[in-house]
Amino acid sequence: MSAEIIQVILLTNDRNNKEKAVEEGLTAYTCEEYIKSLIANPDLVDRLACVSDEGKEIESGRIIFPEHLPLSKLQQGIKSGIYFQGTFRANRDNYLEATVWVYGDAEENKEIIIQGLKNLNRAVHEDLVAVELLAKDQWVAPSSVVLQDEGQNEDDDENEEEKENTLKSSVNKNMLRPSGRVVGIIKRNWRPFCGMLSKSQIKEARRHLFTPADRRIPRIRIETRQASTLEGQRIIVAIDGWPRNSRYPNGHFVKNLGTAGDKETETEVLLLEHDVPHQAFSQAVLSFLPKMPWSITEEDMKFREDLRYLCVCSVDPPGCTDIDDALHCRELENGNLEVGVHIADVSHFIRPGNALDQESAKRGTTVYLCEKRIDMVPELLSSNLCSLRSNVDRFAFSCIWEMNHNAEILKTRFTKSVINSKASLTYAEAQMRIDSASMQDDITTSLRGLNKLAKVLKKRRIDNGALTLSSPEVRFHIDSETHDPIDLQTKELKETNSLVEEFMLLANVSVAKKIHEEFSEYALLRKHPAPPPSNYDILVKAAKSKNLEIKTDSAKALADTLDKAESPDFPYLNTLLRILATRCMMQAVYFCSGMDNDFHHYGLASPIYTHFTSPIRRYADIIVHRLLAVAIEADSTYPELTDKHKLADLCKNLNYRHKMAQYAQRASVAFHTQLFFKNKGVVNEEAYILFVRKNAIVVLIPKYGLEGTVFFEEKDKPKPNLNYNDEVPSLTVENTTFYTFDKVKVNIMLDASNVQHQKIRMALVEPKVRHRLYNAKQHIIQLS
Repeated sequence: MSAEIIQVILLTNDRNNKEKAVEEGLTAYTCEEYIKSLIANPDLVDRLACVSDEGKEIESGRIIFPEHLPLSKLQQGIKSGIYFQGTFRANRDNYLEATVWVYGDAEENKEIIIQGLKNLNRAVHEDLVAVELLAKDQWVAPSSVVLQDEGQNEDDDENEEEKENTLKSSVNKNMLRPSGRVVGIIKRNWRPFCGMLSKSQIKEARRHLFTPADRRIPRIRIETRQASTLEGQRIIVAIDGWPRNSRYPNGHFVKNLGTAGDKETETEVLLLEHDVPHQAFSQAVLSFLPKMPWSITEEDMKFREDLRYLCVCSVDPPGCTDIDDALHCRELENGNLEVGVHIADVSHFIRPGNALDQESAKRGTTVYLCEKRIDMVPELLSSNLCSLRSNVDRFAFSCIWEMNHNAEILKTRFTKSVINSKASLTYAEAQMRIDSASMQDDITTSLRGLNKLAKVLKKRRIDNGALTLSSPEVRFHIDSETHDPIDLQTKELKETNSLVEEFMLLANVSVAKKIHEEFSEYALLRKHPAPPPSNYDILVKAAKSKNLEIKTDSAKALADTLDKAESPDFPYLNTLLRILATRCMMQAVYFCSGMDNDFHHYGLASPIYTHFTSPIRRYADIIVHRLLAVAIEADSTYPELTDKHKLADLCKNLNYRHKMAQYAQRASVAFHTQLFFKNKGVVNEEAYILFVRKNAIVVLIPKYGLEGTVFFEEKDKPKPNLNYNDEVPSLTVENTTFYTFDKVKVNIMLDASNVQHQKIRMALVEPKVRHRLYNAKQHIIQLS
């Protein structure tokens, strides 16, 4: 039998290597030559990385950017203090400006402003860069102009210079900040980017510009033969390099996601752009799930307290399937009350270090979009075995207090348990039971007891200086056939929302104290830093313009003055002040107790806090469960649990994932809001001014919880007379003056002229600016 001859082909992009191979009689191709020879798959060529020859770029004779220094020089320069290392943050509203965050000692974090194309020197958002500080006479001020890069033409240098001059004009000397230029790249942070093709005007052209959805990313030049099929599609492109003679980076096509504006496609873009892991759970992960049918064994009962006799119930939003928590309250023989918070025992099913645990840790949190939930743990756990549904036996981790009728804690204990919830209620159903004159059953009695205690707990928290802030949250009513939003309303909170919240807060505080007592060096806690005083300027000025005083020297002073800031003829004012106060706050973060000494939670006015009550949807809570289980000797420890550096790294990922989940949720609301107005035409609504800017007002429409910007300057129209007063703050347009919290009327409509960045436009209807009516733009609610 004759042996089949196998032809060996060497693929190499190394010139010398190829020459050697050919000498040896081997068939050798570069990747490009080989891929181009595969005639049956012409579209593969598009996926080749774009490799530029340094030699060729100099021939073209036009050098736009300064050279990047080699890494060794950068490292020397950073050591000797000539250069600074930091993260490059592009400006979403102005493509000619960025800031670099330089990490010094704790006190010394500073921000360097980079302005102008040559100084930005091909750095891309989130790159780690080296920066040289400019001489003081070259320092610039952060610009307040909005500049989008709309040029189609590579050789548009004059236009660019004109824009750079706009940045430098009319600068107040007090506003100058340390400024610099990028001298080299320490580490690129490129990822595949979603966006759309801006097809070249030249017929049969292969080179086109790609516009990323994220405005902070520059446009990317790609080569493709399928431009006509990719037009109007959302695609993914990767950057390959950015030579000195090129206005834009070079890249290649990776994948087509689908038609722009299509709901599935846009949801996919939104998840990719916010780095939300959303692929289906792998077989390796699913292999660690319990085998079905699952039931509680006698062995299980040996290590748990049987609390199935208790009248436990859960209270959640309608349609909730991932029920994390349940409650009970009963009177004891000694006249005191016993209150229990029972939390799904997720850490029983997710064991440290296995694939299921690693995947949950990576995801960090469940992400709730308008019509979709991206689970942190597989559905078998999230909606079934861990979910504390009614009338089934479930494992729980219980926190049980003995309290007096004044809600003072006399004893606290923690135990792994088995419960059987007697009812899964919605907030409305629970409220109805509490208010009903005729219902006297066990569940209702338990709810009434909890409600009484919750009111006492809430009053005590608020007296301690906890803040009650406000955010205009929106709910969509979705059409069951088309899945389009048909109605939009702001969420209404019932007393029962507060009932559940009070006991969750109390459980979180009790657990935080316990795990910190046991593990002072490696407790996973949550803190909320107090904002720097300057954060409050905007709130204080806005209140002052309505003759109200807001004090901000402590959370208590802020809470008390917010409570008093009422205006009888303007009932909505208090809500507006609370919305504005929310904007002044810092982000709450997870941290490891051994790596930090400030534990305080500003918003809750609590000296210590953690997350224990939602392990189905937050990974932090799983770690807290594990710590608590070791503390009460209900489970064994493992090395990573008591390694504070590992824990600090974990916290970093959790904080990142939580932030991204929040942004993704907002983007989802923005997209659904656009769908809603797409079918509505022009809508006329009442709005209130939240912020006054130099050439615009930012307004909030309470009916929809929608925020947008009304601009007073428009391309190709005569500019109105604008006078901005930073102190008040106020903006006078011709003869009309606008102050924060003024009531105005606006028209809302969807502007779909830019398919990629469809946006809600807002135009002022009342008061009428005498000069002429300016068509307004809105830049906040965008798909980016």
